[in-house]
Amino acid sequence: MKKDEYDVIIVGAGIGGLVSGCYLAKSGFKVLIIEKNDKPGGYCASFKKGDFFFDACAHSIGGGRLGGSINRVLEELGVLNRVNLRRFSPSDIIISPDYKVAFHSSLNKTIEEFQRIFPKYSKKIDLFFHDISQTKRSLFFLLRNETLSSTLFRYFDNNEKLKAAISFLLLGNAGLPPSLISSFSSYVLLKEFILDGGYYPDGGMQSLSNKIAERFKEFGGQLLLTTLVKKFEIKNNSIKAVELMDGNSIKARYFVSACDSKQTLHNLLGFRNEKFMQISQMMPALSMFILYLGVNDKFIIDFPESSNVWYLPHYDIEKLYLGATNRNMKNIDEYMVRILPNKKTLVVFVNSNFRRNKEWSDKNSIANALIKKIEKIFPSLSKFIDYQGIATPYALYSWTLNYKGAAYGWAAIPSQLLVLELLKIRFVNNLYLAGHWSTVGHGLNGAMFSGFSCANTILKTEGRLANHHD
Repeated sequence: MKKDEYDVIIVGAGIGGLVSGCYLAKSGFKVLIIEKNDKPGGYCASFKKGDFFFDACAHSIGGGRLGGSINRVLEELGVLNRVNLRRFSPSDIIISPDYKVAFHSSLNKTIEEFQRIFPKYSKKIDLFFHDISQTKRSLFFLLRNETLSSTLFRYFDNNEKLKAAISFLLLGNAGLPPSLISSFSSYVLLKEFILDGGYYPDGGMQSLSNKIAERFKEFGGQLLLTTLVKKFEIKNNSIKAVELMDGNSIKARYFVSACDSKQTLHNLLGFRNEKFMQISQMMPALSMFILYLGVNDKFIIDFPESSNVWYLPHYDIEKLYLGATNRNMKNIDEYMVRILPNKKTLVVFVNSNFRRNKEWSDKNSIANALIKKIEKIFPSLSKFIDYQGIATPYALYSWTLNYKGAAYGWAAIPSQLLVLELLKIRFVNNLYLAGHWSTVGHGLNGAMFSGFSCANTILKTEGRLANHHD
């Protein structure tokens, strides 16, 4: 085999691409991952500004329990013992006009807290959370066409305050209200990211990406950074090589696109909508406006370290979603404040629609107005800020080239789950997709599972099989 020929070339070193590459390289394939940025991870990245350390977008990990979705992947790849996942509790705290409720590492403690606030629904609360905790992928076909609204109504009738406490977290972690988000996606997110949430790797989220990349190289894989792929070279319905922006081409037998599937089809393959009509009608998840704050030692934070504090201004989640899709950023009501373990760093997330870079000229005034609103639960915060940074939805797009800066790939509505065309492109013989745009799952957990699934599909074509994973 020539130096520039590989068994598999993967475009994108986000979590989906890294995991897929690890499984393939572990199985003896010669694998190259090509990444446009100067470090791996995609949204799962971190950065330093002076004395302050920030996670760029992904803020914590779920599914870390023994047998959990992320635990299984990291264990199988030999990464789990290298990242030192610590679990913090409570992981999430919701503050509303009428109650304050937290999600703990103990399922029973979480249930008891909800039952204390909503005593009339004690039995239904217990049933709901235990049903969530026992969710299996076999429920997919039962729940995929149902939305969270109908599911929550079966348990809690018209108690909007109780339902809001659950659906608000899904608005924040999937960018959808209960009337749109699939019940199955909701169950998986709640089970893996909320009820089994609060995990955080020593060294931040970048350390997780780095450790997986390190393991990939130990398996014999090659990682090419700061390199942008221009297009796939196609002949007779098969990709022969990737062409880089510098004009060089690299050949392989199989190709994986671990990046935005719209960009893959339109830019890398050059197919227009008439070739693949469904994608032109698909809806991306919302993006994010992110505020990075470094505070000095004089600022006292009364919330637990490594917790996510959610401010819920009212109980109409549908209204919050509509506000985000048509967002005038100066009228922000809801937000989530992430408190990093050192309590010197706060990362603030707000759901947002997408706008071009020139339309964010007012981003500093937006940030200052947001800080004033955050002072409702973090009094006098503005007096103690030593560093302030901003990432707009356009910045998220620039980092990853994700369509409309989407934070979670395609929106997790029922019609966009497990879209077969986005797992294996039928009109290209040797191209597969991984990452949260492949529609097999959302967020970090979904990206990891997609990486495993993609690798296993390729291995099956070769008569091999990766380790079993539910």
